[in-house]
Amino acid sequence: MVNTLSFLPIPLLQWYGEHARDLPWRREPTPYRVWVSEIMLQQTRVAAVLGYFAKFMDAFPTVQDLAAAPEDQLMKLWQGLGYYSRARNLQKAARQIVDTFGGVFPTDYGDIRSLAGVGDYTAAAIASISFGQPVPAVDGNLLRVAARVMGDDTDITTTQGKR
Repeated sequence: MVNTLSFLPIPLLQWYGEHARDLPWRREPTPYRVWVSEIMLQQTRVAAVLGYFAKFMDAFPTVQDLAAAPEDQLMKLWQGLGYYSRARNLQKAARQIVDTFGGVFPTDYGDIRSLAGVGDYTAAAIASISFGQPVPAVDGNLLRVAARVMGDDTDITTTQGKR
């Protein structure tokens, strides 16, 4: 099969350059800010996350602050976002960064992926956005667009559909 998606990157990047939303984690794409935003954005709309993100960054401006935070303060700030295990994993991963990586956010995709609660997509997003690494952040939205462009009706939740 001919890869009919090879034409997509340039038009998508042009569209993004013209229409990208001004978001705080895009203005300052440090790995910590991108990571927190990606975890907050799971199963949640951007509009809902903006206020939470600002309060979170005010309370925990660094990974060290998050690692040292009292759990009750963390849970209070997370209240309303749901899936509290995500907040607990954020703190667990912050402690990993402090203990294992000397408080410096890892730059290697595999090391990022090793953090608690960080999956393939989140690790790729951090590696590509914050460190400019050519790691594709592939989520369900991208798979749906690719399937439509290619006229492929394979179920994207299957291994074959993801390939």
